Amino acid sequence: MKKTLLLLGTPLLLFAHNIDFFTSLEKTLQNNKGLKAKKLEIDKAKLSLQEAKSYDYGSLVFAQNISRTNNAGYVFGMKLASREANFGDFGFSDFMGAIGGAAQAANGDFGTFSQMLAQSGDGILAMQPDDLNNPDARTNFETKATYKVPIFTGFKLQNAKKMAKLQILANQAKYTYNEKSLGLEVLKAYNGAVAAKEFIKATQTAKKATNSFVEFATELYDEGLVTDIDVKQAKVYDMGVDAKMLEAKNSYQLALAYLRFLTADNEISDVESFQNIFVDISSLDSLKYDAYRKRDDFAWMKYNTDTMKTKIDFDSSDYYPTIGAQLEYGFNDNKLNNLSSDKDYYMGAIGLSYNLFDGNLRSVKKQKAKVEYAKTKHYFDYMKSGIKLEVEKNYLTLVTKQKVLKQKQKALSLSDEVLVKSQEMYKNHLMNMSTLLMQQANRQKANAEVILAKYEETLASASLKIALGDSLKNTK
Repeated sequence: MKKTLLLLGTPLLLFAHNIDFFTSLEKTLQNNKGLKAKKLEIDKAKLSLQEAKSYDYGSLVFAQNISRTNNAGYVFGMKLASREANFGDFGFSDFMGAIGGAAQAANGDFGTFSQMLAQSGDGILAMQPDDLNNPDARTNFETKATYKVPIFTGFKLQNAKKMAKLQILANQAKYTYNEKSLGLEVLKAYNGAVAAKEFIKATQTAKKATNSFVEFATELYDEGLVTDIDVKQAKVYDMGVDAKMLEAKNSYQLALAYLRFLTADNEISDVESFQNIFVDISSLDSLKYDAYRKRDDFAWMKYNTDTMKTKIDFDSSDYYPTIGAQLEYGFNDNKLNNLSSDKDYYMGAIGLSYNLFDGNLRSVKKQKAKVEYAKTKHYFDYMKSGIKLEVEKNYLTLVTKQKVLKQKQKALSLSDEVLVKSQEMYKNHLMNMSTLLMQQANRQKANAEVILAKYEETLASASLKIALGDSLKNTK
């Protein structure tokens, strides 16, 4: 029977997926969806820089415009643009008709012709030429390429690029900070699973002890040396240990489930031992100084402050004129195939624009930027004090947790000695079952407190390490 159970259990042992802390951390940093989403903020900031740089190169736009109209001004302009305008388009046929009529009436007499022309001159000039005012509808095909480039923007583009670069650094610092903070969460989950596993082992040890109490009390009862109350008390306590075992196993499964969630590894079925975190706590003042130099969230806030300071210069750009250039080359004709050298044109222009009055809008924008900078700087200064407090708090917590762990370990050692003495006294009928079970409960409680103290000590060490700006990846 034992061989059969051993064979059945072998596959479980072969396929059990144990994991240590550093593997858990590596998997989490690789697979965590939240961290991947935050990393996209860096890519977004880089694209903002590319966007700002793109304006330096200007824009080249190709356009194909097709229009049809009988508007006299447009038709004449289209013909002129395609270099097809002639005197007839000006209405010269009506003018020449009037001249011809005067010449015919003069019958070749130049003097009479001159006199008639002088008399009818005002009338000729007042004529409305039909060809000019009522042209036939025309279709125009315009093909052109336009290049526009800024020459001077009041330093707006330079400041936009500077802000974009600062935001890249800010988002990189923020990502690194989030990565380190996630490491602390992984340690909580991993060491939490280890603690739950240790609780199971401690409960199994307690179960062996309570089983022995039941067996020994039963033997003494059979010999008539104790009453059945001792047996029942031992059995009741033994059942209580069974309940604690179920709770410990449930806690372990919950801790593993959270670790599987963080790592995105659904095959994890076991963990190894506690991961200890070492921090040099010889000098609190030096720790505070190190935190300012290494904290990524501190760097993130500094870059944001510098960005808001640059924003003042960016909004001040409206006080300067802007200068731009435009080059255009194209073709016009009444047919689509208009790429002909006698139909082309070019245009080059440089323009200056200066806003003389905007209802005080520029001043308001600049003042608003100054307010935002002042607000961000206050948060930055506030963070300095906060980091100092955080380091001191975690430092004192770690010192305390280390002392507590030592005391709990001493208490466990004493409770072991007391339990051994109590078992001997019960066997010699110098102690009743209630007192023995109380000593067993004390020993079990002391063991649980050592496990919990060890877990809290590792978290305190890790929290101080994160507060100092270090990564838990560097604890190997």
